Amino acid sequence: MVEQQRPVYLIDASIYIFRAWFSVPDGLTNADGNPINALHGFAGFLGGFLDEAGPEHVAVIFDESLTTSFRNEIFPAYKANRELPPADLKQQFHYCRTLVHALGLADFSSAYYEADDLIGTIARQLRAQDFSIVILSADKDLAQLIEEGDMLWDYARKRRHRHADIPQWLGVQAHQVADWLALTGDSVDNIPGVPGIGAKTATALLAHFGNLENLYNRLDEVSDLKIRGAARIQRLLREHEENARLARQLTGVAIDPDLQVDDGDVKRRAVSPADVAAVCDQLGLGRMTQARLARVVS
Repeated sequence: MVEQQRPVYLIDASIYIFRAWFSVPDGLTNADGNPINALHGFAGFLGGFLDEAGPEHVAVIFDESLTTSFRNEIFPAYKANRELPPADLKQQFHYCRTLVHALGLADFSSAYYEADDLIGTIARQLRAQDFSIVILSADKDLAQLIEEGDMLWDYARKRRHRHADIPQWLGVQAHQVADWLALTGDSVDNIPGVPGIGAKTATALLAHFGNLENLYNRLDEVSDLKIRGAARIQRLLREHEENARLARQLTGVAIDPDLQVDDGDVKRRAVSPADVAAVCDQLGLGRMTQARLARVVS
């Protein structure tokens, strides 16, 4: 009988904090009058997740690199279309991190590497230690990290994407996602890609060539493909090769060479319900939230 791998749950915190910020009424405040709507929503998410999954190994990954990641050095316009979080939300990120500590969960962040990169780094190291990887996020970019036995769990929408599901979902294999995004561009992150290459065309190109490198090594073959406007596509790819190769540096998940993680670093710590309730009270979370979180750590 083959022993089942242990799951480790890697949470992309920003997705759930931003979602709470936009969906929970901003009238919720703590004793000092500071907004805690994002904290309240994030606390509800954590409580529900911990109750449902009952994880033994879990890490929450925060993003501190909105303007300071290595991608900004490569391409200064990276994410330049995004507004920085307002002060009220930025403060709540600190509250959320305090709550994560109180619940006995590991957390990671970097000013140079993005949350995706840290998730990829942790996933690679723990997979080598016989863990299966479950990433909680709604970000399709993270599909590139999913291997056989792993799962990308869009918790809020109750969607679970396993390795075999990704081609039906995105049209490409998991290992092709970064190349696909490099060709199509990503307006969310202000990555240009190749103008005129849409999702269907990028999918067809990768189905034939496998990856971006092979595509450019065999670019002369593109005009012979049975896809609409093949000659035009070949011309666009040639004219915008520099863009495509730059985009590929931005869409691929990087590995943080300084981050070393093992079993003990992501093992859930034992905490007392009373301590959790005390931190919740300090943060301004209500009695119902306190009770729910105290229950999931007992």
